Amino acid sequence: MTKQEIITALRERHNVFTAHIQSLNEKDFMFSNNGKWTAGQQTDHIFRSVSPLVQAFMLPKFIPGLLFGKANRPSRNYDELVSRYKEKLANGGVATGAFVPPAISYDKKEKLCKQVNSKVEKLCKQVNLFSEQQLDEYILPHPLLGKLTVREMLYFTMHHVDQHLEIIKNNLS
Repeated sequence: MTKQEIITALRERHNVFTAHIQSLNEKDFMFSNNGKWTAGQQTDHIFRSVSPLVQAFMLPKFIPGLLFGKANRPSRNYDELVSRYKEKLANGGVATGAFVPPAISYDKKEKLCKQVNSKVEKLCKQVNLFSEQQLDEYILPHPLLGKLTVREMLYFTMHHVDQHLEIIKNNLS
């Protein structure tokens, strides 16, 4: 995918996610199936996942290079990245630390959805400052997948929001 295709997909997928969350009534927003996260917690998790990315993208480009090095391989394509992520999940990978959401009350729904969309918009503006080459040159750490190129991290972010929307829908069906 090109940079512009990634930016478009990030916006669209997160907008679909937050529109679905906005459509939920209080009962559905607060529903937890067998101790799984509620829709509110899923939304907070998405916010917690996008927030550090925005911070990383705002750093001068040489900083991630100094901290994490540069890519020593080509970026995986979207399908390869998703396959690798699913493999890690199948082997027991779960969210940890700062990515685990607290309980989220229904009255926080609108604000949280606006915060998600605002963070994604900031991310997209920062991504636009990278060249196609830089998306494949710089790397960032992912807590489950290890070092990813910036392009791969964006692919993950696209898939991640889709995955959590699917989880919410499955929990409510």
